[in-house]
Amino acid sequence: MNINIILLIIQALIGSQTFTLQNGDLLFQDSDCGEFCDAIEKVTEGYEGANLSHIGMVILSKDGPQVIEATTKGVVMTDLKRFLSRSNDKNGDSKVIVGRVNKTHSELIPDAVQYAQSLLGKKYDHVFDIKNNTYYCSELVYESFKYANGGKELFQLYPMTFIDPETKETFKIWSNYYNELGKSIPEGKLGLNPGGISLSSKIRIVHMYGMPSGMICSNNTIKY
Repeated sequence: MNINIILLIIQALIGSQTFTLQNGDLLFQDSDCGEFCDAIEKVTEGYEGANLSHIGMVILSKDGPQVIEATTKGVVMTDLKRFLSRSNDKNGDSKVIVGRVNKTHSELIPDAVQYAQSLLGKKYDHVFDIKNNTYYCSELVYESFKYANGGKELFQLYPMTFIDPETKETFKIWSNYYNELGKSIPEGKLGLNPGGISLSSKIRIVHMYGMPSGMICSNNTIKY
């Protein structure tokens, strides 16, 4: 296990007093939203095995840190404390880890933040179509940094899957969901999710508020 994850775990255990969020930081969340989150987490393992099902971007304001995110209500701004309070580990700490764009790409952050803010009020992308004018959580982050990077993607798209890796069949929750929408499941279509972004070489994990489930804690054997 690398030294960085050991330091992050120690940091999470002793508290967050010395950590300061920066504009454009990415908050990866194990959000415990039920079968949907379970299905998302099962197909893509996140940083150090963490189960990550949601992502938001930090926006610093005069009122303190806010989080811009795409939820079923659309693209909204959420108070940081509210965001962090959604799910907690066994110690009562928020199951959120923080990613920060590497210094080689840090000049993109101001434009990415500004573009994300320009999307406030946009509708949620219920069908996970990267090409329409609606947004799911990872898509908001992807499009914001793509815009800031002159139209060239910073985070890579991959073929999406809605198939359970154990049963090799489509998750029932997704079959029912798309059936209700009257849409075909976009199996194999390009997209991305929080777990995949957390593994990107374009960012580094700089803080843990608490322990997302699945995260490898010690010697690659003890998990939370």
